Amino acid sequence: QVQLVESGGGLVRPGGSLRLSCVTSGFVLDNYAIGWFRQAPGKEREGVQCINSGNGEIYGPDSVKGRFTVSKDSAKNTVYLQMNKLKPEDTAIYYCAIAEFCYSDYSRFDSWGPGTQVTVSS
Repeated sequence: QVQLVESGGGLVRPGGSLRLSCVTSGFVLDNYAIGWFRQAPGKEREGVQCINSGNGEIYGPDSVKGRFTVSKDSAKNTVYLQMNKLKPEDTAIYYCAIAEFCYSDYSRFDSWGPGTQVTVSS
């Protein structure tokens, strides 16, 4: 059974850092893309980072460029989202999900985890 579970969220001050983890099971991590997404209250879900299957190419929007980085440890079946220089507008529930490739359409991702809350506030 495919399963993804996020952890590592919390309360952090502006300018601070957090590292989120997405522990996966039920599939071979290197054969799939893993996307990180977030959703703030009243807003659309948006992709923040995605690491592709195969070549491991990384995709992400300009809003997090230079601040967020995705990586994976295949031996631990875990994908990480390192978030630096956090801003209040980064406050959201963060999710990871699986897809064949890093599609721009999040509806093509599956097996969403329960999410982890990130709050950036002074």
